[in-house]
Amino acid sequence: MDALRRFVESPITERVILALVVLNAITLGLETSPGVMAAYGGPLHALDQAILAVFVAEIGLRLAVRRLAFFRDPWSVFDFLIVAISLLPATGPLQVLRALRVLRVFRLITLAPSLKRVVGALIGALPGMGSIVLLLSLVIYVFAVMATHLYGASMPEKFGTLGISIFTLFQLVTLDGWSGEIVRPAMEQHPHAWIFFIIFILVTSFTVFNLFIGVVVNAMQAEHDLELSERTGRPPVSMDDLMQELKRLRGEVAALKGER
Repeated sequence: MDALRRFVESPITERVILALVVLNAITLGLETSPGVMAAYGGPLHALDQAILAVFVAEIGLRLAVRRLAFFRDPWSVFDFLIVAISLLPATGPLQVLRALRVLRVFRLITLAPSLKRVVGALIGALPGMGSIVLLLSLVIYVFAVMATHLYGASMPEKFGTLGISIFTLFQLVTLDGWSGEIVRPAMEQHPHAWIFFIIFILVTSFTVFNLFIGVVVNAMQAEHDLELSERTGRPPVSMDDLMQELKRLRGEVAALKGER
């Protein structure tokens, strides 16, 4: 069993499996081309089945070595589910699930610590991003109600109903055709409409969206501090800790001056 464990956990074995993951992703991409399938459909299908057999064998060996610990590793559970989906019948409505095998290429993240740090930061930023999405939704809703009252009668195709206004303002958030398709036509009938739309764009595209960047950057910094603390064995130092330490040092300096 020890020899089998060394084989399964060997870096060489992991690199071979990851190379097969990339090859399988390329194979699945080639299978989307009718011309390629007409010329090389047979070999590609055989290669796909061979790679799938290796994946099944790999999962079986990892299960035999790690047993219940296998299911405590999120990436292992992910691999198990993808391989299980790959074994589903290739005909009928379940055929679309076989395309999910390409998700195994995300295992490449485990090779690069920087990618793992980015993924960890994105997961850590989800709560903050959810709050920003809620804020953005409230802003769009408030402006949509105002736009429906102001421009609904003159531009029913853009602001005729609340739902249409929300969709139009979301288009403004992405800055897709904001001038030629929305703002300028509105200004032809409402010369001062640019004030409303410029304020909306400043609040959403240039302010709220920058909050997304701030949350992600803060999460990445926290992830970096956590990794640094794990590598050095020291707990991460927060800004509050630094401020408390600075106050303590200032107190000691003031005490020394008082003694003199």
